Amino acid sequence: MAPTLFDKKPDIGDLIEIFRGTYQHWAIYIGDGHVIHLAAPTEQAGDGAYSMMSMMCDRAVVKKEGLMDVVGTDEWKINNLLDKKYEPRPAHVIIQEAESFLNQELPYCVFRGNCEHFATELRYGKAQSRQVRCAVRTAVAAGVGVGLVMAAIGVVVAVANRGGGSKEKESKR
Repeated sequence: MAPTLFDKKPDIGDLIEIFRGTYQHWAIYIGDGHVIHLAAPTEQAGDGAYSMMSMMCDRAVVKKEGLMDVVGTDEWKINNLLDKKYEPRPAHVIIQEAESFLNQELPYCVFRGNCEHFATELRYGKAQSRQVRCAVRTAVAAGVGVGLVMAAIGVVVAVANRGGGSKEKESKR
């Protein structure tokens, strides 16, 4: 089992960020070594089935599982990423609401309702996903970059065509 990056025991209500390679999976710690998280229905803790493919589902199930079972061999850390922006809800409220969702199948959307949205909603009462915002910013930046390169190529071609046309006229004279 992979240790936490900070070797600190989570407190009830802490957000747990699990590094799955190209994305992060999120859960909320509810005590006694357990987390509640939103996962694809086909995923089973400890069997290595957690994958990028699970992000393509349109439905997910709220599960209560052992933290280390969910983490498997991946790295993880406590990451209460929005504590400076929002007041965390009381632990008993987090647990009560998290448990009220247990075994329910919920709509899943990478952009509007993923595991990070679910976990931050429980902790702060606000559903947010930093990794979605980062991905969108990266995509926009890449699009702007491609657009700028294409515009630059267009300017170079236009200038070259104008220059070439005047030389043709001069050579015909």
